[in-house]
Amino acid sequence: MLQLAFVLIGPQAFRSRWFVIVIAGGLLALLVALLPFLDLSSGLLGPAQIVLGLLFLGHGLLALMAIAEAGFSSRRLLDMVKAGGFLLLGALLLLPALWSPLALALLFGAAFTLDGLTRAATAFLVRFAGWTIAVGCGVLEILFAIAVVAGWPLPRAEVIPLGVGLLLGLTAWLMIQLGLMLRTLEDEAAILNLPIFAGRGWYEHAPVLVGEEPPPAPDQPPMTIHIWTPIGSAEKPERLLLIDRYIAAVDANGEVSTGHSALEVAPDVYISHYPSIDLKASAGAAVLHAGAHNNMEGSFQPSYAAECADWCEADAHVVIRRYSPRRLRAFWIGYRQDSTYNLTARNCSTVVAAALDAALEATLACRRPWLGLVKLLLNPDLWAASWVRSHAISGTWTPGLVLDYARALSRVVDRRDISWGDRLRALLFRSSHTRKALPQ
Repeated sequence: MLQLAFVLIGPQAFRSRWFVIVIAGGLLALLVALLPFLDLSSGLLGPAQIVLGLLFLGHGLLALMAIAEAGFSSRRLLDMVKAGGFLLLGALLLLPALWSPLALALLFGAAFTLDGLTRAATAFLVRFAGWTIAVGCGVLEILFAIAVVAGWPLPRAEVIPLGVGLLLGLTAWLMIQLGLMLRTLEDEAAILNLPIFAGRGWYEHAPVLVGEEPPPAPDQPPMTIHIWTPIGSAEKPERLLLIDRYIAAVDANGEVSTGHSALEVAPDVYISHYPSIDLKASAGAAVLHAGAHNNMEGSFQPSYAAECADWCEADAHVVIRRYSPRRLRAFWIGYRQDSTYNLTARNCSTVVAAALDAALEATLACRRPWLGLVKLLLNPDLWAASWVRSHAISGTWTPGLVLDYARALSRVVDRRDISWGDRLRALLFRSSHTRKALPQ
């Protein structure tokens, strides 16, 4: 989350004050070291439990009301499960008869186990550079979940303080790294050129620009992200919960569709990377490996109209009006010099996500960058975008993930009039009712 916040505000405001970030990170690390001796859990756990319980219970009830209003159906099964989960969490936190350290430990353990399994399995399938470290982190997350449930080596009552401490520790380490790297960042280089963003190689073409960023033109065309979701691009698809939204859909003839992502700025920018040959589902899991042995020749589509004529209309679109055309064009000029395509390392979605980050750098630059940074870190839409981004880094970008990422970022940069409460409600429960209530 911190990385994305610095991208949106831009490095210019922080480059000369890099030492402030390092000092803040050091103080945060010191606080983490002192947490075991401060015993803050006894005074904070009770109020935090009540607030969280009311929040989860309220959103569970609102979710059920929205489902009842729209009508119960098999298509809304996921929404009903999420609503039930919110109600259960609220009940476990609020009702003394049901709440216990064991129940809370089981919830945390289940969450950590699911996240660890997902990250480890995805990294094992994709096998990008450094995938063994990602698998190791997923295994450690599972071991941590087991320790939480077992109540050893720390008591179960310390689950919340321990989780907060780990989060603060990771944030402190990231701040120290980021501050030290900003010290040596050239004025012309984008923040995406820092080594902290170089892990997957998606920002190799981050722009290096000379001169000040010109003010946006009054008639600047919007940036449009076109998404063909797997289920939207398949003909009469068979429903596969979540899978047909984020991974692939299967139609009545057994054909597999993985969807597609593209980015357009009229009249001369159209970012759409495509493999030169169709990938068959029968190729097996080895085709998912991100290594160079799976590289193939790719091609760049000329326009949205040409893609629609050759295939079908995109079923989702996200429009972003506040961006840097110069940074976007500089990124695209560098990227299109190489047409190499890789299903999980250099695909249609990875280029659109990287282009989004390049185009949105410094769009939220302001006179008071530190205050802007704090406000941004409290923005639930930034939480959502960062969560999607972290899971893409653990595996790869897909059209479904790009759609969620672009929607969240569009609300961050374009719709600053949306209230904090509306943003939080959209983050916790993205039903059709909520999507209609909030601009996309």
